[in-house]
Amino acid sequence: MKVLPFQIPKPENNALIYQEDKELIFYDKLHQHEEIQVSYIAKGEGTLVVGDTINYYKKGDVLAIGSNLPHVFKSEASTNIQSEMLTLFFSKDAFGKTFFQLEELRELKPFFKKVDYGFKVSPKSKILETYFLQLAKSSKLTRFIILLEILKTLSKSKTQALSSFIYDKKYTDSEGKRMRNVLDFTMQNYHQQISLDDIAQVSAMTKNAFCKYFKKRTNKSYFTFLNELRIENACKLLLSKEGFSIAEIAEKSGFNNISNFNRQFKSIKKRAPSEYRKAKTI
Repeated sequence: MKVLPFQIPKPENNALIYQEDKELIFYDKLHQHEEIQVSYIAKGEGTLVVGDTINYYKKGDVLAIGSNLPHVFKSEASTNIQSEMLTLFFSKDAFGKTFFQLEELRELKPFFKKVDYGFKVSPKSKILETYFLQLAKSSKLTRFIILLEILKTLSKSKTQALSSFIYDKKYTDSEGKRMRNVLDFTMQNYHQQISLDDIAQVSAMTKNAFCKYFKKRTNKSYFTFLNELRIENACKLLLSKEGFSIAEIAEKSGFNNISNFNRQFKSIKKRAPSEYRKAKTI
């Protein structure tokens, strides 16, 4: 199976694909596909990388990911609880090249404008949850009708962008494998010290070539990306029931001193770790 580009299993003549993922760990390789993806997280939680941005997903989230937008789901590896995701895949011209340009579907335009960067519905929506839970037992026609209802609701919903930058070219197989290896290594080892020599070796490039390569495709430096991943992990630990101290969280997130951790956290989250914990637990 090629990781990039990733092919959605598609029965002949099916313009709309419904898929249920029920695994301990979701497909955790960087991938992109032509189809737009609209998903509901029925169970599980973890990290979601979309384009250039680190996000966090959890039960009840509704996510939309645009065509050929690189992304990777990383479930919590330590969990023994099965993750479950319900997804509809479709391309913009799946129902005819001009279908979504019809005047009757004009109110869906906000969805297609937002989905290029991916987005998450915030706050959660019980209406969308109900639609997704109806899909499994629905006929193909009913699923198509539900899709339109979902797109209508998403067009009107308050949302949070999942990415801030789009690399406007599709990844080749070799580029995809390189980025996959870089993200796999980073997500497995972010809690440890990673040098430029380390990550350049993973990418099979010189240090200068890798820095330019990563910046061109994400619009940020590798170490900015790494720090964002570490801070997202720190946020999860700050809100966990384990009761870790801030010093312990800094160490578990890959920071070798608490001063640097506090500085990086405040730079990214615009507040100190202690303020973040207090605000989110009130």
